[in-house]
Amino acid sequence: MIDLNADLRYTNLYYTFISRIKSIRGNMPTKITYKDAGVDIDTANEFIDRIKPMIKTTARKEVISGIGGFGGLFHFNSSNLKNPVLVSSTDGVGTKLRIAQLVDKHDTIGIDLVAMSVNDVVVQGAEPLFFLDYLATGKIELEKSVKIVEGITQGCIQAGCTLLGGETAEMPGFYKLSEYDLAGFCVGVVEMEKLINGSSVSVNDRVIGLASSGLHSNGFSLARKVLLEKGNLGVNDKVAGLDKTIGLEMLEPTRIYVKPLLNLFKIFNIKGLVHITGGGFYDNIPRIIPQSCRCVINKGSWHIPPIFDVIREIGNVEEQEMFRVFNMGIGMMIIVAEKECQDVLDRLEMLGEKAYLIGVIEKREDKQDQVYLCEN
Repeated sequence: MIDLNADLRYTNLYYTFISRIKSIRGNMPTKITYKDAGVDIDTANEFIDRIKPMIKTTARKEVISGIGGFGGLFHFNSSNLKNPVLVSSTDGVGTKLRIAQLVDKHDTIGIDLVAMSVNDVVVQGAEPLFFLDYLATGKIELEKSVKIVEGITQGCIQAGCTLLGGETAEMPGFYKLSEYDLAGFCVGVVEMEKLINGSSVSVNDRVIGLASSGLHSNGFSLARKVLLEKGNLGVNDKVAGLDKTIGLEMLEPTRIYVKPLLNLFKIFNIKGLVHITGGGFYDNIPRIIPQSCRCVINKGSWHIPPIFDVIREIGNVEEQEMFRVFNMGIGMMIIVAEKECQDVLDRLEMLGEKAYLIGVIEKREDKQDQVYLCEN
């Protein structure tokens, strides 16, 4: 038997459902665009147009592509190299980005990005050739993004490499609208026989330190913890001993050492180079000296910038921890034979670098640490 009441109930439910769908559709826009989802293609295209002239200022003669292609083209001519080795490095800026966002100053953070990779490439004796960047953000803010790329191009100019390409990712819902992250990638080249790997470092070699510009781009989690949390300081506050506000002092861009080092490579036999990044003295120096050697550093042989004293005093940070986390005023170390040490120092002075004789390589006895910091 047919249940007419049941059919009527189902019919009423059907029409009620359809009515609700029509009601919902009536309250929604008839079309959904990518912009409605938070990604503005027109702004991204305008951003590319704005940065094209800046990127062109970094171009080397080997570049054969323009901006906007699916990949950057670099015509690598190895005719003047017998056995070329490509050296690559990738890195970011870390939580220094948080300071840039707090200060709302974004024109130098790109220099830090370039510095972290090109300094790692040059310590192996290689000349940086090209650099690529990755910028991820919740929303492309045109002026801010242009400022970031201004810094990247300035860093590439300082390093003598070209900004070959990059990626700008607008990721709403993943990053907050005002937040961004940066990553960079660099490729360089060196002749195999001129590769610097520390294998020739030996007893009585001398260690020369090149001055840093400040914190560079490492140790910012500790620096922020001490200064902004424990010290209860704001980025616009000033502290005795510092010429700038806390924020501007922390944002001082990382020193790029490429050009003076490339100059040294033409004249001297550089045995080892140490880029003092995360891990400070204690973790970076052992990466380049043989296990049979130890590096003895004279702590009083160079000027330590005041920002490190401020962090140590406010945070009551132990000295060993300071030298394990920060560069403490030495951003790059050069290991050379004793007989060449003074000539290298003279050359660096001529190039306008602040250089100090800071240590010596000694024989390492059993159970001795590879890095020893001593007083005068």
